[in-house]
Amino acid sequence: MRLTMVGTGYVGLVTGTLFANTGNSVTCLDLDEAKIATLRRGQCPIYEPGLGELIRKNVESGRLFFTTDRDEAYRDAEVIFICVGTPTAPDGDTDLRFVQAAADDIADVLRNLGPAQVPKTIVVKSTVPVGTTFMVRDRIRARVGANIPFRVANNPEFLKEGDAVSDFNRPDRVIVGVEDGQSGEVFRDLYDPFVRNGNPIFVMDILSSEMVKYASNNFLATKISFINEMANLCEALGANINRVREGMCADKRIGHQFLYPGLGYGGSCFPKDTRAIIRMGERTGTPIDLSRAVDATNMGQRTRFFRKIEQHFAPPRGNGLAGRTLAFWGLAFKPRTDDVREAPALTLVQLATDAGARAVGFDPVANDTAKAVMGDRLKVVPDMYEALTGADALVVCTDWDDFKSPDFRRIGQLMRSRVVFDGRNLYRRQHLGDLGFHYYSVGRAPVAPLQA
Repeated sequence: MRLTMVGTGYVGLVTGTLFANTGNSVTCLDLDEAKIATLRRGQCPIYEPGLGELIRKNVESGRLFFTTDRDEAYRDAEVIFICVGTPTAPDGDTDLRFVQAAADDIADVLRNLGPAQVPKTIVVKSTVPVGTTFMVRDRIRARVGANIPFRVANNPEFLKEGDAVSDFNRPDRVIVGVEDGQSGEVFRDLYDPFVRNGNPIFVMDILSSEMVKYASNNFLATKISFINEMANLCEALGANINRVREGMCADKRIGHQFLYPGLGYGGSCFPKDTRAIIRMGERTGTPIDLSRAVDATNMGQRTRFFRKIEQHFAPPRGNGLAGRTLAFWGLAFKPRTDDVREAPALTLVQLATDAGARAVGFDPVANDTAKAVMGDRLKVVPDMYEALTGADALVVCTDWDDFKSPDFRRIGQLMRSRVVFDGRNLYRRQHLGDLGFHYYSVGRAPVAPLQA
């Protein structure tokens, strides 16, 4: 099948590459000429394990193409996937200007091709508020008139950064929203190679398809905020959230996934989608109190953790954070990605530097993206131990494997004072105390060294 991806961001690039890998002819359209030149060389502009090799393979095989030419991208395509960004606007709503621009460009090409063309299927794959796919349909129809045929559909993505290739190749389910049965068959053909293990393709109405993505992400965000709220209560009562979680998650009705206490969620999906749900509720006059609490709890988790840092260095132990050096391990919002959007680490860096501290950070892949956002607030270094030289405290923000079994004796020798703030509960409390560290985590009592 001849496919076009509009946008070579995370969703468009993964989707286009994996469809090409199953034999389709895929053209990826982007207006960023430098990015397209990079991709034409078979190089991957984002960090996603396994994706670079697949891009090179499919470019060399002649199945994957990259262009900045709209006419070239749309002219022969049977299915066009809109995969552009939908960022959060200042008022919390979803910014749809890139979706609208893509719809207008598609309409212009359809109009030039005329009424004799075979109907194209235009798919909104970007995460969009409910009703947006119909907005795209109506916007295109208004520009091309009644005589030019096309169809619209919605096909939300469920790709975890760091595991996107595996998620696409072995999806839990495929969700498709269509207006007619013929469009549904197009998607069954496209996705059949990926669901041969028996996982379902759900073909439904477009409004429900759009809502599935938001409902799914909002529920997962709720689980994260819930376990963090329980962790905060455990700290207040002297309980241990790790033990509580073990007992709670043994209940098969609850399970283990997304119930890990820490600094809260970040990235491009959960914060944006939770706020979009809130805005959809406001527009329809529907109370969305739970989602509001989820968002507030998540953002509050970062400031609550920062208060632990402040309190440790407050009198009588110290004179505050001014002049202190804090080392940050992990800058991406999660491991296996270089994405720092809504990353808890960057919030903590900002709070620390606002308080007069110096921030030094290391991340296995996100140093450059973090530095581009934080500028002079953050010094990034190429080695995790180098970040600790002369540091007054270590702040662990991302649970990369690299950080899970460090050399604590070396850490103690490099740091000015042995203080660890573990935002991901990676370490055993008493072990750190025995090694002479002040150790703070989430949902567990702090530990002081024996001699303190």
